[in-house]
Amino acid sequence: MQNFDVKKIKKVFFIGIGGIGISALAKMALSRGMEVLGVNDEESSKTIDPLREAGAVIFYLTAQAGQNELKELPDADLYIFSDAWIYRGPEIIIEARKRGVPVLSYFEALGVFAKEYKVIAIAGTHGKTTTTAMIAEMLVSAGLDPTVVVGSFVKKFGSNFRKGNSDPRQGGASYLVVEADEYNRHFLNFNPFIGVVTNVEADHLDCYKDLKDIQNAFDKFISQSEHKVLDYSKYLEKVPKLSVPGLHNRMNAAAALAVADILNINMENAAKSLAEFSGTWRRLEKKGETKEGAIVYDDYAHHPTEIKASLQALRDLYQKGGEKNKIITVLFQPHLYSRTRAFFDDFSKSFNEADRVFLLPIYFAREDKDESISSEKLALAIGKVGGNVEAYPDFESAEDAVKALKLGPKDVFVTMGAGEAYKVADKVLKLV
Repeated sequence: MQNFDVKKIKKVFFIGIGGIGISALAKMALSRGMEVLGVNDEESSKTIDPLREAGAVIFYLTAQAGQNELKELPDADLYIFSDAWIYRGPEIIIEARKRGVPVLSYFEALGVFAKEYKVIAIAGTHGKTTTTAMIAEMLVSAGLDPTVVVGSFVKKFGSNFRKGNSDPRQGGASYLVVEADEYNRHFLNFNPFIGVVTNVEADHLDCYKDLKDIQNAFDKFISQSEHKVLDYSKYLEKVPKLSVPGLHNRMNAAAALAVADILNINMENAAKSLAEFSGTWRRLEKKGETKEGAIVYDDYAHHPTEIKASLQALRDLYQKGGEKNKIITVLFQPHLYSRTRAFFDDFSKSFNEADRVFLLPIYFAREDKDESISSEKLALAIGKVGGNVEAYPDFESAEDAVKALKLGPKDVFVTMGAGEAYKVADKVLKLV
């Protein structure tokens, strides 16, 4: 990782600025008075509109009316790229590297920015986004005024970034709460004041050899942390009743309480903050109801363990009181050929709590297409274990299938995956 003095950076260009994580860092740069420019391949209003409103200049690879087309890479003091753009726009990264200034990945750059803070880094195969948001809200409630960078939109903040008011450049002790991703060992860019590991499981086998390799990376992350939170199960009994469903969220809350203990935050105040936690964007997020009475959720789950946890939480939630016998329909988009292949058998058994499963084509993001694996093959495997499943060749076919369901008051409809499944519900289902 290249080193540089953040204080001397005046102008930053972000490659893939519309990504959920990198857009938070762009907001952080803007909050420090830096000039921010960036390029994206599509209009992502939820991430880009706030940046544009704050003064960022956004370009597009192929611009539509009223947009700036990137015809030439602007000069900058620092270029920061999203990992996805190693595949989507490698020529831009190559051009940036000719400029004689630092060119860093998102997490490399965030690691440099983070050196001025007391970092609380939350890692783990599952649950790190929600746990990061819980800890952030808890610190805000305790008056510790953290800066926050998270890979989702925290409902309480309405953003993936929160600027703390104490400025580390003025010598004050300021906390940075950050979601630390294990993909490609990105979390090793931090030397946290507190390092949290929610759990460790096999994933990202496109960049790790096996589970042991993943465990070694987490061991190194832990060794870089001043305080470590590993076995947080003893705090589970102190977790209050939550408004977000599922045992997995109770475990996330327990990890947050362990951090509160380290920071000497009053446990009653911490528990109150957790009880009021309303969730984050795309983490088993209740979007609302249709006028016909169907309940609509969206969830980022893209690993078999996450799918099972989310569906079990919904099944538990809608088999209590007057909410019995709900029909749960899942529209799932597998994320990455490599992940689908590596966990194929696990995926086939992940949907047992769903009554109907619709599959979209695989979202391949940072990979080349792999003809040996497909949603159609996964559908066959789900069907063999008793699932009611159908795979669709494109979004339009899936939209037609959802319309044909005529969802009503007995239905819970869930879009699921790290890709774009949510767009089907946004287009087809009108919420009241």
